[in-house]
Amino acid sequence: MEQPATCCQPCCAPATRPTVRPTDPPAPTHLPHGWDGEDVTQGVPRVPQGELPYTLNLSVTLQSPHGIDHVLSNCSLTPLSYTAGNRTTAQVSLAEAPPWDRDVELLVYYTEPHKPSAVLEVGLPGAEPGSLMGDSVVMVTLLPSLPEAVPGQSAAGEFIFLLDRSGSMECPMDGRDRSPQRIDSAKETLVLLLKSLPLGCYFNIYGFGSRFESFYPQSVGYTQQTMAESLQRVQKLQANLGGTEILAPLQAIYRSPCRDGHPRQLFVFTDGDVGNTQNVIAEVQRHQGAHRCFSFGIGEGASTALVKGIARAAGGSAEFITGQDRMQPKALQSLKRALQPAVTGISLNWDLPPGMEAALLGRGPEVIFPGQRCLVYAQLRGQPQPPDTAVGSVTLQYRIQDQTYKETLQFPLQPQDGDRLPVHRLAAKSLLLELEGAVDTGSERDRRRVLETSLSSGVVCSLTAYVGMDTERGQPVQGPLVRRDIPLAGLGAAPRMRKMRCLKANYITPKAMSCSSSVPMARVLVDCAAACDFDDSLDEPEQALEESPLLRLVSLQNADGSWDLDPRLAAALGVSEADARGRMPSKDVAPGVWATVLAVVWLHGRAAGQRNEWELLEAKAVVWVRGRAGPRLSECLEAANILLGCSVGPAVFGL
Repeated sequence: MEQPATCCQPCCAPATRPTVRPTDPPAPTHLPHGWDGEDVTQGVPRVPQGELPYTLNLSVTLQSPHGIDHVLSNCSLTPLSYTAGNRTTAQVSLAEAPPWDRDVELLVYYTEPHKPSAVLEVGLPGAEPGSLMGDSVVMVTLLPSLPEAVPGQSAAGEFIFLLDRSGSMECPMDGRDRSPQRIDSAKETLVLLLKSLPLGCYFNIYGFGSRFESFYPQSVGYTQQTMAESLQRVQKLQANLGGTEILAPLQAIYRSPCRDGHPRQLFVFTDGDVGNTQNVIAEVQRHQGAHRCFSFGIGEGASTALVKGIARAAGGSAEFITGQDRMQPKALQSLKRALQPAVTGISLNWDLPPGMEAALLGRGPEVIFPGQRCLVYAQLRGQPQPPDTAVGSVTLQYRIQDQTYKETLQFPLQPQDGDRLPVHRLAAKSLLLELEGAVDTGSERDRRRVLETSLSSGVVCSLTAYVGMDTERGQPVQGPLVRRDIPLAGLGAAPRMRKMRCLKANYITPKAMSCSSSVPMARVLVDCAAACDFDDSLDEPEQALEESPLLRLVSLQNADGSWDLDPRLAAALGVSEADARGRMPSKDVAPGVWATVLAVVWLHGRAAGQRNEWELLEAKAVVWVRGRAGPRLSECLEAANILLGCSVGPAVFGL
């Protein structure tokens, strides 16, 4: 199966598709002197696309140790031209100027995308030996092919549910009469999620507002006892924790160590916005190698930037629940993804000639989830002895479920020189992302390293900025910014573009930047009752929403997937206890087996339209039944169909 991949370009993460945004330049950090308009594009002329005074020429050089298969784009391309006989290098260009109403996207397909590779890039000539840009850097790439999990049989994973319990969660899900409150819908979702977890995993539940709470100090093993205790606490949850402050609980979660062999999966449910969105996203991204994040925006007021940002930062997915959408199926589909096998136990063992050593740039990943690519960077220090040593190697070891894999990758120690150094700059970007977290804690040593890495590599960070340089004099451009109105493309439906500021400069280079003060931010708290326009004119007492038939049945399921034969189950199935016990096909059948068959048949016969909400917990039940029912399973299925008036086929139980 072919997987999309990308070329290696400076300052572009290779795990994403390369995108050129000609109509969306960076947001301005300064406005022209005296500017008091709300929109910096006011007065900028718009002309037909054919009259624009600029165009875009793009030529891309692609390299892959295992070969390049083909390239696709949403714009017209020249034919792919291979520059090496083994198809490991190629070039492609835009055949014509692209339309200005879209991004330019390239999808590059490798010949063997799941085969690991190691690429060495020599340092910059003249750079100080021992520095990042002066030494060689190796990039190790791993995109493992993972098997599909069998539903109901996965036991690995740590599942953390982070629930918004701010006051706005008391608002209704939509404008319909008797629509459930957001907090009630979230509680029902938590019940389904808890019931769908596999025995042997770990879990915890956090609630956040102006402060945060957790069910347990650290994640606990999923057992009948911990599940039952958690369900009782879920029923008591209220939207009573004030505002929306998510950074502190995230930091608390990340301080808790991950469990070996149990990849961490974070589920975030929120209906609001925060004043420090970028800080929250950065915090999630700093821990991207150790977990995955699934986020859910509830209602129209949920921050798109926050919900999408944290999911993208940690390789998960973002969902939005608006109007009459149901939260439950979207959350359960994300859990289904989270239960797929992952790569753990990742380690590297370097085999280098005397005089050389490898130093990892950053902590390296702890887990790789399906569809994710792992990139590990290492700086090679010293000189090989003897100097003409041809190759080095690295042994990559990792674990998928219960099987351990080892692969040895060789790379030349005398590759061809280059002047662009894309691997070095990608390594710098990865290292800066990790180091900037330490800067916030006041580490002066890490702060100096951040500045040195950014200034030497040309990769901008939070402590540096680009300034215009006069290349003839070697000095920064002096004087005020000169404003030029650059025409925008099209009329009417043309995409909106921010004003570009142009400097009279020939070159741009990063310089250190310091901030001596911060801008105070005012937080606005909105009364939930006023915002949701509740009608308080009626004096009738509020009536609790009726529990759904599905939730009544699911609430009775045990952690191992079984149900008990008791009056509560009979009531949930809509039959009398006498009939439930009297229709048991044989005394040889255990009551629990019969009860679980009845529950599974009810799910298929009476709640087929909500399959996305119960398929995981049903898979647990089927596995449990098949291990205990023996030859009587067919009789149990036939008797259950008669009792419940259903016609569920034997394939449901693998018969």
